[in-house]
Amino acid sequence: MSKLSRTARYYRKNKKAREKRNEYQKAYNKKPSQVKRRVFDNKKNREFGTYGNYDGKDVSHRNGRVVLESEHKNRASKSATAGDRRARGKKGKGRKNKGNTGGT
Repeated sequence: MSKLSRTARYYRKNKKAREKRNEYQKAYNKKPSQVKRRVFDNKKNREFGTYGNYDGKDVSHRNGRVVLESEHKNRASKSATAGDRRARGKKGKGRKNKGNTGGT
C-alpha cells in the first residue's frame, strides 16, 4: 500500500483537479482571517521555542488553551473541529443505524 493518503493519490493522478485545488488554496491562504491565524500560530511557536527547529512539535489549540504537542497528533486530530462534530451527529442510543439501513 502506498504511503500517500487517498486524497494525495487522487490529486497526483488528476492534474486538473490538483490545479483547481491549488488555485483555491492560494486564494484561501490570502484571506485576512487565515493570515491572522498563521501569524498567531508562528508567534506561539516562537514563544515555545519550537519554531523552525524541526523538533516535530507544534502548538495546538485545546479547549481555549495553547499547548505543545507532536505535529502528527495535532494535524491528525479532526475531532476538535466544529464541522467534524456536526458531521458525526449526536452521541447516544439514537445515533445507531442512522446511515443506509437497506430500505427498512
